[in-house]
Amino acid sequence: MSNDKNVEYMKTTMMGPNAMRLSEEMTSYLNIEPNMRVLDLGCGCGLSTLFLVEKWGVSVFAADLWISPTENYERFQSIGIDDKVVPISVDATKGLPFANGYFDLLFTVGAYHHFGDTEQMLPSLIPFVKKGGYIAIAIPGIKYEFGENVPDEMKPFWNDEVARTIHSLDWWKDLWKKAEGIEIVDIREMLCCKQSWDEWHTSYWQGIEEDIKMREAENGKYYNLIQMIAKVI
Repeated sequence: MSNDKNVEYMKTTMMGPNAMRLSEEMTSYLNIEPNMRVLDLGCGCGLSTLFLVEKWGVSVFAADLWISPTENYERFQSIGIDDKVVPISVDATKGLPFANGYFDLLFTVGAYHHFGDTEQMLPSLIPFVKKGGYIAIAIPGIKYEFGENVPDEMKPFWNDEVARTIHSLDWWKDLWKKAEGIEIVDIREMLCCKQSWDEWHTSYWQGIEEDIKMREAENGKYYNLIQMIAKVI
């Protein structure tokens, strides 16, 4: 990440708090072996995919709804990882086109909160991971639920979509406890929070200015990053 060319690449591909930084921290809690089959769900522009391939030597299905598989394929070709990655377009809320037990690991960074806030989502994903495999998720969150008491400094940034998707560690833990067929092995606030947000705010993403204003307003008091890992049993 200290290489200028690599930093420039990240600035053009980040879609939230630095997915490569989140991936680095979260994989330190996982036992990953070369040639494992991984579903990178909500891969965005593929920073997490790049990390998984380059660091761990796994085979990745890079799935996203917002970024086209052709765009990602061309990007993966340009960085030389296209032989290890299958780019695909999916909408997780409408089901996934894979066989049961197909993946060793379901990995999702900075995306799950957009579609995983219902009781039905996690149970719908569990069958695609083989028994003994893992589901690992890193998402932005808040330190406690606001409810009707949204802090004044956050009100300009707190709309219905944010209220639906951004929750506390305890909220997510209560939701995941309802799912059968998994054992929750780790739920924690991530250590890379400040660094990942700082790096995100150097990106070229359209509309980044509003996010910078939000973070300046909250000043580290409310937002965090949440890591959740469950073993399929």
